[in-house]
Amino acid sequence: MNDLDALLALLTPEGRALLDAVRDTDPARELAVATRLRRTHPAELVSAALGQARLRQRAVAKFGAEDAGRMFFTPNGVEQSTRASVAAYRAECLKGLGVASVADLCCGIGGDAIAFARAGIRVLAVDRDPLTCGAARANADALGLAGLIEVREADVTEVDTTGYDAVFVDPARRSSKRGRIFDPEAYSPPLSWAVSTALGAPLGLLKIAPGIPHEAIPAEATAEWVSDGGDVKEAMLWFGPDVTPGARRATLLPAMAGIHVTPGTMLPDPEVREVGRYLYEPDGAVIRAHLVAEVAEELDGGLIDPTIAYVTADEPHRTPYATAYEITDQLPFNVKRLKALLRERGVGTLTVKKRGSAVEPEELRRKVKPQGPNAATVFLTRVAGAPTMLIGHPVR
Repeated sequence: MNDLDALLALLTPEGRALLDAVRDTDPARELAVATRLRRTHPAELVSAALGQARLRQRAVAKFGAEDAGRMFFTPNGVEQSTRASVAAYRAECLKGLGVASVADLCCGIGGDAIAFARAGIRVLAVDRDPLTCGAARANADALGLAGLIEVREADVTEVDTTGYDAVFVDPARRSSKRGRIFDPEAYSPPLSWAVSTALGAPLGLLKIAPGIPHEAIPAEATAEWVSDGGDVKEAMLWFGPDVTPGARRATLLPAMAGIHVTPGTMLPDPEVREVGRYLYEPDGAVIRAHLVAEVAEELDGGLIDPTIAYVTADEPHRTPYATAYEITDQLPFNVKRLKALLRERGVGTLTVKKRGSAVEPEELRRKVKPQGPNAATVFLTRVAGAPTMLIGHPVR
């Protein structure tokens, strides 16, 4: 039984009953469960059900327990799908722009198509892989959205998107042979094709890797970096008549906080200054968007080093764009001195953060062997070019 046949078998009444039976199977008990179920069901169907149960368990982090428990996944689909919160944000953006229909090219298992449809947007979801399309159809049906989502198995470069209000392209950035792809022209399809397609649409939107070099971003686009819960999830390129070319945005979910700057309003790099009482760690989306200067201005702060994205200030400030720490100690990098200080303070819970240091956090923890009832955070970084340790704790 190939993967597509296995998916189709899981959509039968027997397959769905098996999925319900193995829903909460502990991975440690899979062998015993499989042995029992194979007495009354085909072995290949039991294996398919247990494999799908594992994928659903992994997908909970992205889709939530309720949706993940009803959806159908492929290994690549779980790995590459957009987190539901980010997809919902994108769909609401399109809805707010008056988009009523969207061509979702390289749709995968349908994570974004689901979000678009839930926002009331009609979707053409296109992918060339039969298994992926099968999962996308099954998901549209399982979530009651089949009336708004048309899934088409086709080469996206041959699909006519005329008549759709927007085109969304999510090129594949992984390969089964090479893993993660860093060259945008090695995406499938290449970034240049995706850009050309987006420019030809009334509104074009591309999902790209957040680590894309800024020099690879087309001049016609507004680039937006999105984080969720402090983790950078993706970057998006927006194209259209109402888009400001060269603008940059950082969007922080779930707070819905955002910084938006245009080429004429971008600030120069902040000045470097001595470490003050407070250290601010900007959100990853802010850093990726090169908007640390905007945060530093809001905090009335400066950088601790010209190459390090830590902002320091003398006063505490509340901001959604950075996490604040009160600094109690500043030491040259020296493991023995750090170990002695932590022992003196009774620090047993040690959070290690690094930026501009080659030392790995786990390696440092093994060396200092923290013990005691108290907690602290140590930053391994550079201050004015010198390897430095900053010790403190989060501002509550």
